[in-house]
Amino acid sequence: MNKQNKRLVLGLIGLAAAVCSGVAAAQAQNWPNRAIRVINPFAAGGGTDAFARPLAARLNTELGQQVLIENIGGAGGTLGAGTASRAPGDGYTWFMGAVHHTIAETLYRKLAYSLERDFHPVTVAAYVPSLVVVHPSIPAKTVKELIALEKRSPGKINFGSAGVGTTHHMNGELFNVLTGTKLNHIPFKGAGPLTPALLSGEVDMAFDGMGTAVPNVRSGRLRAIAVTPNAPS
Repeated sequence: MNKQNKRLVLGLIGLAAAVCSGVAAAQAQNWPNRAIRVINPFAAGGGTDAFARPLAARLNTELGQQVLIENIGGAGGTLGAGTASRAPGDGYTWFMGAVHHTIAETLYRKLAYSLERDFHPVTVAAYVPSLVVVHPSIPAKTVKELIALEKRSPGKINFGSAGVGTTHHMNGELFNVLTGTKLNHIPFKGAGPLTPALLSGEVDMAFDGMGTAVPNVRSGRLRAIAVTPNAPS
């Protein structure tokens, strides 16, 4: 591996939000000599997987070691974060953090980790806007129509999210505050479990990441009515 590629790989390690800041220089010289675990704090099939799995495939080749994705979903991504925080700081456990984890510290009374104490953030992996999508059974084709529909029958429309405290959830609550609506929140353990519920009509709508929403919008299984500003993922 030439020096340019090595810098690229080290940069990608940073994108994974590695809990490896305590790796000694002597250890780093021999790193990696075994498989690397990447903890994705959401169920498989969600937006975070869209970044984690291509990253793992690339690094399998670049590093000459297996890079394995481990999905630990639940509690808005905080269960996976707690697991990652307890791993040895030896560079062999990485964590795919998201903006959800900064939100969680203001929502949960007690967390099993501290972002400041337990993690060494390096950089932002991506900025990903969300789509406001509705099941085709919902007649609204614009945000204005959605608001009017909800206000005719307050509390009858629900929205799904990847978990309590995620951007999916906070977008919905902010929408309620700004528009005076009363959309009901239904949390899941990630965008992966949310998607089939949304496609089946169990969930009426979602403020979903583009990675999971776009294919279903293109196929006509969901209708997109708005897009949010970019948010770090």
